[in-house]
Amino acid sequence: MALLSPLDLVALSLFIGAWICYHVALEWTRHHKPGLNSRMDGYRDIWMMRMLERDVRIVDTQIMASLQNGTAFFASTSLIAVGGSLTLLRSPDDLLALAASLPLGVEMPRALWELKATGLAVIFVYAFFKFSWSYRLFNYVAILIGAMPHARDRKKSSAKASAMRAARLCTVAGRHFNHGQRAFFFALGYLGWFISPWLFMAATAAVVIVMWRRQFASDSLDAVARTE
Repeated sequence: MALLSPLDLVALSLFIGAWICYHVALEWTRHHKPGLNSRMDGYRDIWMMRMLERDVRIVDTQIMASLQNGTAFFASTSLIAVGGSLTLLRSPDDLLALAASLPLGVEMPRALWELKATGLAVIFVYAFFKFSWSYRLFNYVAILIGAMPHARDRKKSSAKASAMRAARLCTVAGRHFNHGQRAFFFALGYLGWFISPWLFMAATAAVVIVMWRRQFASDSLDAVARTE
């Protein structure tokens, strides 16, 4: 007998397809430009250009420390989540009985439970790699800030090139951080699969809708885009 039922395959395909389509629409198409992430990329450019006007750049180093600390927190949380996911592989019989007793729960073979737990761990491992790489890139941005030309040279083309170089690297670091957070959000949808494929599909759709609204129809976007 096949490990995954047709409904499981449909739910898993919807999950993977939704993740890929959201990623492509947000980063590879023209539709991402009015979004919150894209607008914040523009403010990174402004930040680095403003930094050229300051000889004392304490505020810039404080901002970098804040970005690094937040990224380090999520990287550590990812490792804890990986451990929690692998814990689901222990005492699976008791966990299977608990899942089946829930209102929407369905009985499943032990091998399927282990497959689902492994998939959840893979998602958090992916998030860890994204957060840890983002943390390292923010370290590189801090080095570029330290190597920034003096304020008296801000009008030189080389100074502007240095500022934009730091802005681009900061944008890349932020993009990897966003990928890690996106994995966390989709992991919440993935948890529905432990109850039933129907809940898995519903949770995946809910996660995509929430993330899309935050990017394109949120009060945060309105605050950033407001010109007055």
